[in-house]
Amino acid sequence: MTNVVIVGIGEIKDRPDDPSLGLDPLDLMAAAARRAEADSGARILDRIDAVEVVHQITWRYEDTARRLCERLGIDPARAAYHPGGGESPLRIMHDAALRIASGETRIALVCGGEARSTVRKARKAGVALPWPAKASAVEHPWRVEEMLSAMGRAHGIAQPTYIYPLFENATLHAWGMTPGEAQTESARLWSRYSAVAADNPHGWLQRPFTPAEIETVSRENPLVAWPYPKLMVANPSVNQGAAVLLMSEAEAREMGIATDAMIHIAGGAASKEPEDYLDRDCYHSSPSQQAVLQAAAAINGAPFDHFELYSCFPCVPKMARRTLGLPGGFTPTVAGGLTFFGGPFNNYMLHATCAMVRRLREGRGSGLLYGQGDFVTKHHALVLSAAPGAEPLSSDYRVDGKADALRGPVPIVVDHHDGDATVESFTVIYGRENAIDRAIAILRTPEGYRTMARVPADDAVTIERLTDPARSPIGERGIVTTADDGLLEWRLS
Repeated sequence: MTNVVIVGIGEIKDRPDDPSLGLDPLDLMAAAARRAEADSGARILDRIDAVEVVHQITWRYEDTARRLCERLGIDPARAAYHPGGGESPLRIMHDAALRIASGETRIALVCGGEARSTVRKARKAGVALPWPAKASAVEHPWRVEEMLSAMGRAHGIAQPTYIYPLFENATLHAWGMTPGEAQTESARLWSRYSAVAADNPHGWLQRPFTPAEIETVSRENPLVAWPYPKLMVANPSVNQGAAVLLMSEAEAREMGIATDAMIHIAGGAASKEPEDYLDRDCYHSSPSQQAVLQAAAAINGAPFDHFELYSCFPCVPKMARRTLGLPGGFTPTVAGGLTFFGGPFNNYMLHATCAMVRRLREGRGSGLLYGQGDFVTKHHALVLSAAPGAEPLSSDYRVDGKADALRGPVPIVVDHHDGDATVESFTVIYGRENAIDRAIAILRTPEGYRTMARVPADDAVTIERLTDPARSPIGERGIVTTADDGLLEWRLS
């Protein structure tokens, strides 16, 4: 049996006062890769035969993976640039581990980097960055128009900050909580993430935040989409890079790498929901998430010692905690979370992997890395351990069939309806100064069909009902009409 191990990890955080001095994403990746080599204690970079690059958003390059190889002065047989998603670092590492186990690859470098903070500062200051020219075409474009329905796009509900609240508001009702109780749970959970980020030298916001700071809406912490304020959403305005080196345990021993520095990849699982969030069976759970986490727990065969539960928005780790049967006060992270450690777009889980490796080297035991991407859509878990796994890595790690068995019937989606409809889920969208822009409701018709309608900002009665902290509006009845622009609107009966 070929055991695959992580032998080196590297991270970098770049915070120059002058944006013209900022490292570009390729430099961040290269620096992280060199730090990973140094961490391994061996000369590895010039022996790598596979470079795997996480999808990068800040500054697009022509042939990103090969450009990175040029920066590192290496010429591996394989240099791949991968499609995005918050779960993608785990997918990339998992697939690289399988290629190592099969003998297709000897040594793999997985890396990613983002520099949005510098790009934003340069734009604000009117500074031209001395970086390579951007690519004329985008590798692996993320096309929302191909993923979402015309109705969702017409209502402008086509970005994560507006879609994840649909799951938050549906789950709290399904769990029998008031909105206020659920918000308190989120704030306490996020405070625990911030405490870990405060002690992580690679984190972006290195101070702990109290639950009150996180929950209280203010000019500094404005509402984004109900019920989430700014301190409950991912923060992509960071400059961070990470890298991980993988090889077989036999190769590592031959290279003289210390045994206690090797962290084993014990296995993992993946599954995917329908891409369009209007095609889900419900909004109070994710069958794919459940199947992936259950499979990961079975691979480990014992309670995990450490966790990284993806944290773009509170609903995701809250759902995962309940699936795993974990207590409310547990620590859900080893890195610090996408709000406080920083959310470098698709690359957070690679930083989380580095943090998990450090934790397992220090305390031994096992760790769960769980990531997800798009709109509670793509789910991947990876099990790491200080000791070899009991079973060889399985190339068949997808658990879509198990997710299908958990999935309920999917309602028919209609874009025209007049008359009665009840709230299935909703959010309220905010602009500057906490001003309400509009609300959006996912509705069920008397026939059981699903549709979407807006609530205008001037409908104070309906908005007040939707944002009542003492009582969820899920199941509330109202009337759907068609507005002058052809979009559906909903109001309380």
